[in-house]
Amino acid sequence: MPTFTSAASETGDPLLLTPGPLTTSATVKQAMVHDWGSRDAGFIAINKMVLEKIVELAGAPDTDGQGTHVTVPVQGSGTFAVEAMITTFVPKSGKLLVLINGAYGQRAKKIAEIAGRAVSVHETPEDRPPDLAKLDAMLAADTAITHVFAVHCETTSGILNPIVEVAALVARHGRRLLVDSMSAFGALEIDARAVPYDALAASSNKCLEGVPGLGFVVCRKTALAECKGNATTLVLDLHDQAEGFAKTGQYRFTPPIHVIVALGKAIEEHAAEGGVAGRGLRYRDNAKVLIDGMRAMGFRTLLGEKLQAPIIVTFHMPSDPRFVFQTFYDGLKERGYVIYPGKLTVADSFRMGCIGRLDPEDMKGALAAVREVLDEMRVSNGGPALVSEQDAAE
Repeated sequence: MPTFTSAASETGDPLLLTPGPLTTSATVKQAMVHDWGSRDAGFIAINKMVLEKIVELAGAPDTDGQGTHVTVPVQGSGTFAVEAMITTFVPKSGKLLVLINGAYGQRAKKIAEIAGRAVSVHETPEDRPPDLAKLDAMLAADTAITHVFAVHCETTSGILNPIVEVAALVARHGRRLLVDSMSAFGALEIDARAVPYDALAASSNKCLEGVPGLGFVVCRKTALAECKGNATTLVLDLHDQAEGFAKTGQYRFTPPIHVIVALGKAIEEHAAEGGVAGRGLRYRDNAKVLIDGMRAMGFRTLLGEKLQAPIIVTFHMPSDPRFVFQTFYDGLKERGYVIYPGKLTVADSFRMGCIGRLDPEDMKGALAAVREVLDEMRVSNGGPALVSEQDAAE
């Protein structure tokens, strides 16, 4: 039977309605109070479990000792893992097509450019998914493109990109896919058996509900074997890191031990909740409560239901001149809820997350706090000014 205990009843910390770092359980925090030696057999066993479970969550379990994928950890934030993935898998002679509809696609482009890789871009507005017909045409026209980079859930807006369809197109053209699943992995299914990617990057502190400090890349073994000598840095060389694990079971350089042990506990709790399906269901319930409640107060979401991932929701700023975002933010924080400012170029906005150790009752509490703060500001309606003919029509 899946189990869950909200963090609201466990600590006096504010609840983080953000895209990460997130509110974590008291038991995940408690796992970090012990010290472990990096060469200790106990820690090595925990790390091995973590890496194997991540592959299972990616839909590529090793059932016969001949698994198709391997998890390669990277000490650092999720961006460390993305940079390791791009600079390890895209050879110096390769060319990366980056699909951009937010800040994380832009970041991948910058990583590739700094690494001296040839780059092309397919960019759409932050509230629009990639144009699959345009992608198809670009891959047909430019045979120099060797790899495509796509973001699974772009937390700039909260948009869910069509990763299955992108993967199918990339495979049909005989190119290689690299996926940033940072804000989706562990809650939104991405099955390696159905989505043919060379590598997928994620981290400890998002939907797995661990703490920050460990990125990881799920790599197709045959693709990783081709990557020797590609990396532009020593510490971010996934091929070398994987070889080190194969030989010794240990990190080449000091690992974030407490983060890894906490992630081990978080993965146990993830399984107890029902795995990807259970975690995703709670997040969808959270998102529905949040969106319905905010809309009832007049707030308008940036995205419609078909594009909205149950990870983080972007709301247009209210048009009422008495609404001041910093006052709104501070009022919610005083009541125990932390939200995020917007990151869009297409609209003035703010964001509220649905992930972390939160449940629908926590979202109802956040909505009550929103109502209180609006009343203090004498804002009766959270609605924005109509920004387009499309908005007016909706």
